[in-house]
Amino acid sequence: MIFGIIVVLALFASAFAAHFLLADPGYVIINFRDYVVKVVLAPKRLGEAAGRYRSARSGKKMTRGMIAVAEGNFARGEKMLARAASTSDSPLFNYLQAARAAHLQGRDDRRDEWLRLAFQETPEAANAVLLTQAEFQLDRGQNEQALATLRRLDENSKDHAHALALLGRLYFKLEDWDSLAELLPRLRKSSQLKPDTLDNWTIRVHKEMLNRAADGDAVAETWKGISRAHKSNATLLEAYYDGLMRAGQHDRVEKELAATLKSNWNGPLVRLFGLVEASDTTKQLKRAESWLKKHGDDPDLLLAAARLCLRNELWGKARSYLETVISLRPSPEAYREYGALLNQMGEADAAAAAYRDGLGMVAAGPLTAIPHMDAAGKH
Repeated sequence: MIFGIIVVLALFASAFAAHFLLADPGYVIINFRDYVVKVVLAPKRLGEAAGRYRSARSGKKMTRGMIAVAEGNFARGEKMLARAASTSDSPLFNYLQAARAAHLQGRDDRRDEWLRLAFQETPEAANAVLLTQAEFQLDRGQNEQALATLRRLDENSKDHAHALALLGRLYFKLEDWDSLAELLPRLRKSSQLKPDTLDNWTIRVHKEMLNRAADGDAVAETWKGISRAHKSNATLLEAYYDGLMRAGQHDRVEKELAATLKSNWNGPLVRLFGLVEASDTTKQLKRAESWLKKHGDDPDLLLAAARLCLRNELWGKARSYLETVISLRPSPEAYREYGALLNQMGEADAAAAAYRDGLGMVAAGPLTAIPHMDAAGKH
């Protein structure tokens, strides 16, 4: 009897407190050992208060976790962020940050588990989760995994600007020029990449396509597909002329290259002129020497003229040009041509010195003379 009275009094006290503290009109009827008790309740406001308390605690844990990660205590930060996720109003953020903390520790297994939970908790944030995963994989150098992640994202959400930019950068890094060429039109429609980056990628793709062209027709067809703006690019012009020369079309290159240099004087193209094996080598040399009147101190032109003199067997003039080139701008290829010429002229020791000087320009340090060995093989 006494126990029952105590229970009833406790129920009345709880109802009384709830009524005045929360002012909620709801109630329930309790029948206990023939006693009927009307108990006033305030479930809504009481629940809201409890929710606010849990949310505040979760927010504090998340903040402390973020601070720990920012201070370099990744393990502690990861634990705090993960624990706060269960009571957080936005567990996605907690899981993503926990994944970052795990990534910074090199724990890819835990990183991927937090990302899995992030997706499971908020499926509508799939793009955010996949992008985060791809960025982590790229940072770790896991290029093949990143490629799979980004392609999955591309399937889920076509023309996602940031995903396309990451995919383009990855194709460029992997030197997958066919895939990058296919992606470029879509990249141009987005505003994620700087124009200079897109321009550089476009030029590189065209250059690789020209380098891979199997014959003259393929070179011409590839060149036809290049925009007019890019056809004046020196890198692409050089690749185009190289392709025609590989196909044996030297006379065509000599003529077109001369016309190009008339309006666009460019060092690499001038150098290339000396490598063209036109059928009329005398005419080609005269053309090069006519340019010397205006560009007499251009090392690229002097080297081209020297090579054309070598082809015309004008050894003395070739030597003069090569020595001038070496005095103005020494280079391994100039020394190589000079060494070959000196050998041709019977100056073996001078030729060896020229070759050594050329090799010294590409070696880590100066090359020393190899000591002579006696008949027994001893120094």
